[in-house]
Amino acid sequence: MKKSLLVLSIMLAFSITLVGCATTGDLEKMQAQENQISAKADQALQASQDAKAAAAKADAASTRAENAVKMAEERAQKAEERAQMAEERAQKSEALFKKSMKK
Repeated sequence: MKKSLLVLSIMLAFSITLVGCATTGDLEKMQAQENQISAKADQALQASQDAKAAAAKADAASTRAENAVKMAEERAQKAEERAQMAEERAQKSEALFKKSMKK
């Protein structure tokens, strides 16, 4: 934005110094070029801001995904522990059942 203002200021100063030599058509062309440059600079600034916002959204989504993966891993680990405990209980129950059947 500062560069575009600097360019505009230089162009205006240049056009003021050449007022005696420049025709009205030349001045209008110069002003049209300035307007085009300004519009392009504004578009570039907007594109930059859009890209920055998209990057922030992507970062937030990445963080949420990482948290979801961690939670899923923790839940899987707890499920494995519970399954192991259930297996041990089933073995103990089966051993007790077999022992009671021998008597």
